[in-house]
Amino acid sequence: MAGNTFGHIFTVTSFGESHGPAIGCVVDGCPPGLSLSTEDIQKDLDRRKPGTSRHVTQRQESDTVEILSGVFEGRTTGTPIALLIRNEDARSRDYGNLIDTFRPGHADYTYWQKYGIRDHRGGGRASARETAVRVAAAAIARKWLREKYGVEIRGYLSQLGPHELPFKNWEVVRSNPFFSADQDVVPKLEAFMDELRKAGDSVGSRITTVAEQVPVGWGAPVYGKLDADLAAAMMSINAVKAVEIGAGFASVAQRGSQHGDELTPEGFVTNHAGGILGGISTGQDIVVTIGIKPTSSIRVPRRSIDKSGKAVTVETTGRHDPCVGIRATPIAEAMMALVLMDHALLHRAQNADVRTKTPKIAGSIKRSASREKGKPASKINSDPAEA
Repeated sequence: MAGNTFGHIFTVTSFGESHGPAIGCVVDGCPPGLSLSTEDIQKDLDRRKPGTSRHVTQRQESDTVEILSGVFEGRTTGTPIALLIRNEDARSRDYGNLIDTFRPGHADYTYWQKYGIRDHRGGGRASARETAVRVAAAAIARKWLREKYGVEIRGYLSQLGPHELPFKNWEVVRSNPFFSADQDVVPKLEAFMDELRKAGDSVGSRITTVAEQVPVGWGAPVYGKLDADLAAAMMSINAVKAVEIGAGFASVAQRGSQHGDELTPEGFVTNHAGGILGGISTGQDIVVTIGIKPTSSIRVPRRSIDKSGKAVTVETTGRHDPCVGIRATPIAEAMMALVLMDHALLHRAQNADVRTKTPKIAGSIKRSASREKGKPASKINSDPAEA
């Protein structure tokens, strides 16, 4: 199976299945000398792991990470970093009725047609369990980006099913199980999810991720665009069906006089472009929003076929997230971090010595006011492109 390596210079090759003995990855291209411990990685894994609330899958995994190579005396050596996470609570018997059938909306049918063999236990390689190693690898990238450039990457749940969630403050995002930036809506979301779980159904979601302090100049024209790589990275996350950069689809209804972000000596006036122009970062906040489909594994009976092509009814039991987006915020942050890390190294390789006489303007003239309120500069007035 090809397609398991991500990145150009900072690369991540993942391995393992949902119900195998372990999952893991090999991170290559990390610069030497970065202080790194399992604690640096574990804190991000703990935000993603299952069983953290009644609103997500009750599979109990500690997601304890092991560093097998690439770190000596607490610092990266520049050699490949191997990370391992052992599966501790796989319950393969829950999937015994799926050996010869295909779940609607899942990858069962496509994997079978492509490879002629598939691991039916929890989706095998197609399981969102694989995303844990992305979060682990990205913890390395996030630390390097933060220490080298001051880049800060954060995300929040901006919609759960029909409920659009307003942004109020970053500080509350980590204090509730939904990664909501508005603590006041949490009781409503809990009641909604309780009813959904009782019905045995699922729902989709929307997640907004923001990277602050990204320097101007990362990315390349034509086939190496930063936004193109971000879109591809986000689409690689299980269940993601849509990606918006900046204003996204809202730009369809905008006029050029509104959408084009004007420049002043004090900074950009707006950020409809989401911090990227011509595939190159502007120095503004990079804003990416993803749309996640409803979970495919549900208890509601649905029509399908078996391996012989005969009609069957599929009802998925076991432990599943009624909304995969609830735990997906750290995953979206991780993919943004991996892309930015790769582009930082690509920029350093070719353009580190480039200097221009034009001063680098501030990311946004409203940045300081927005930060005083704890808001991302690109989310003022609830508009993901306003700055």
